[in-house]
Amino acid sequence: MLNFPLSRALLAVGAAFALAQAAWAAPSCSPWSSGQVYNAGDYATFNGQTWRASWWTQGEQPGSNQWGAWQQRPASECTPGDPSQPGQPSSGVPPEPTPTVGRNVGSYFTQWGIYDRNYKVFNLVKAGGDKQLTFLNYAFGNVYADGKCGMVTRAESGNGDGGDAWADYQRSFAANESVDGKADSWNDPLRGNFNQLRKLKLANPSLKVLISLGGWTWSKNFGQFAATDAGRKAMVSSCIDLYIKGNLPVGESAGGQASALGVFDGFDIDWEYPGGGGLPTNTVDPNDKHNYTLLLAEFRNQLNALTTANKRRYYLTVAIGSGVDKIRNTEPAAYSGYLDWINVMTYDFHGGWDAKGPTNFQSNLYRDPAAPVTGDQVYYTVDDAVKTLVGAGVPRAKINVGLPFYGRGWTGVAAGAKGDGLYQVATGPAKGTYEQGIEDYRVLVNRSAKQFNSPVAKQLWTYDGNEFWSYDDPATIRGKLDYVRQQQLGGVFSWSLDGDDAQATLLKTSAEVRQDAATAAKRRAAAAAAAAAKAKAAKK
Repeated sequence: MLNFPLSRALLAVGAAFALAQAAWAAPSCSPWSSGQVYNAGDYATFNGQTWRASWWTQGEQPGSNQWGAWQQRPASECTPGDPSQPGQPSSGVPPEPTPTVGRNVGSYFTQWGIYDRNYKVFNLVKAGGDKQLTFLNYAFGNVYADGKCGMVTRAESGNGDGGDAWADYQRSFAANESVDGKADSWNDPLRGNFNQLRKLKLANPSLKVLISLGGWTWSKNFGQFAATDAGRKAMVSSCIDLYIKGNLPVGESAGGQASALGVFDGFDIDWEYPGGGGLPTNTVDPNDKHNYTLLLAEFRNQLNALTTANKRRYYLTVAIGSGVDKIRNTEPAAYSGYLDWINVMTYDFHGGWDAKGPTNFQSNLYRDPAAPVTGDQVYYTVDDAVKTLVGAGVPRAKINVGLPFYGRGWTGVAAGAKGDGLYQVATGPAKGTYEQGIEDYRVLVNRSAKQFNSPVAKQLWTYDGNEFWSYDDPATIRGKLDYVRQQQLGGVFSWSLDGDDAQATLLKTSAEVRQDAATAAKRRAAAAAAAAAKAKAAKK
């Protein structure tokens, strides 16, 4: 369990101030007033200098106390404003991202990756991966028992009530782990992953960053509050206030009104899953199928209203289960009209939850007639997921194929007649670094197990006489990129950035989907020739 420092911040009190329509410009700073309430991150000018409040304050003169609430800041951080309004925090609000031309390349950045995996936004930049992406989804935000988006720092209990505000916006990053090489100050209103994402966007003006809501663990309350018009409206309004308007709760001297303004360009709704099939603690409503569509319509309606007010585009996407059993529990033709694109989670087809096997692929492109599967599992392939969605009325250009940057595996696997361990019984899920049955690509690529490739299913696996692992390598991914081009799909995305190697090999391979087929073929041939020459030289 992670231990987080106790909050040092005072609770913000007093009147709430409306977010100005011009908030997308530089923050406003007005002359300090002794009767004005200032929240953490608010700006004011006094004696010709610019000041920012580190916590709630009223009546304290800026500069009167070395250890007081006010911190002197550069004048360039804000512009003169209405004296009746407090300043707006967070300088350097990212502009609206430029539209993507060509196919999408996206990936998920995990909130918790900064801990055990020690993967920060800085690592993405260091590897040059940020230049490959057209969008990045931050996983995850939670919808709590009151049906609203919120922020807590609470260890995950398995009941869907977790959160990590500390990682999101309160943790300070040192200069050597920061995107721009500048350390966070202890009283900056925005720190943590959110500030690193803000810096990432400032350096990459075409990059869209979306907050992903839900996921496997935090989809508990969607069903309950999507069931009524009032519930949908309240949920969406709260999520927009928190993530789009950036009104973060004050804690650890961070947060405040508009403190995260401009970090997120929209939402990725990852409800796992409408109609059931997720965690047993999730709420499931008999009308989830249509309520899912209504919830997405509400998100789109409120985002459109904000677009009208702010003259800025906001994005709405979903992550959906790729199994036909999940797709039939929704209305793809109806809900796709509200979305910019659909991230189809074309992975986790098979895994260690079937502890005794049989071993099978976790992200195969096509069916294998020899596979020991029946019922809906026959259609657990990338190709079947795409065909099901297109057949249901989803535009091809809105479909992104999912790529796993991790593998799934078993141990105690019998060799079988072919000696490759495929479709064989096992004794249990293989041991992984963080959990059983799953391992990051960056670990798997350095193992010495023999590799096999299915010419039918188009999937890689390894077998060492005991352990079986199924995962994607660059060659497997390139086969899927060819498929995306052939099917004229929208692009690809991956789960997740922290599973890739230090050079961002899989992400850079994924970005080749933006090349046309002829260019991709030429570059592939050149790479193969270079590899052959290197191998020949090594033998001399």
